Amino acid sequence: MEKYRFLLSGSGGQGIITMAILLAEAAVLYEGLVAVQSQSYGPEARGGATRSDVIISNSEIYFPKVNQPNVLVALTEEASKKYLSLIRPGGICLYDSDLVQPSSSIDANRVGLPMLQAVKETFNGKVQTFNICVLGALATITGSIKLESLEKVLAHRFASAFHENNKKALHLGAEMAKPLQA
Repeated sequence: MEKYRFLLSGSGGQGIITMAILLAEAAVLYEGLVAVQSQSYGPEARGGATRSDVIISNSEIYFPKVNQPNVLVALTEEASKKYLSLIRPGGICLYDSDLVQPSSSIDANRVGLPMLQAVKETFNGKVQTFNICVLGALATITGSIKLESLEKVLAHRFASAFHENNKKALHLGAEMAKPLQA
């Protein structure tokens, strides 16, 4: 297995850290892989810059931070500008095409999907499952984690009242990304 180095970024309130925790837990609990997750965020509870790193591997991980991601998720223009230059040549940058316009000067596969708009349309204007939709797209594009593993971790982590919408959002992201999958 290739070692995946994810840098997930956006702003507070977008569920970046939750998305990273779910990704790492799915890898460890349901796929038998090794994963580490770390995070940093601005002092604001909502709206401040947020970053979370996840490394997934089938062997030991010696350093928990991602210095040069092979996968970047940028959910704000600020995050794109701040982190896109860190991506490994040939890496993947997943972004919401309505929120971010990443620079074309970086050697990366830019994957833009209108995920926030799709979530709004699917859930009657509500955006609480935006990060779960992004997670479904991320898993599909990279092939790093099976959707079934993410479904299990979502069912374990959230109250049963949220299961249906979380599963629907996960598969919404996966369907949007299916034509682009690795």
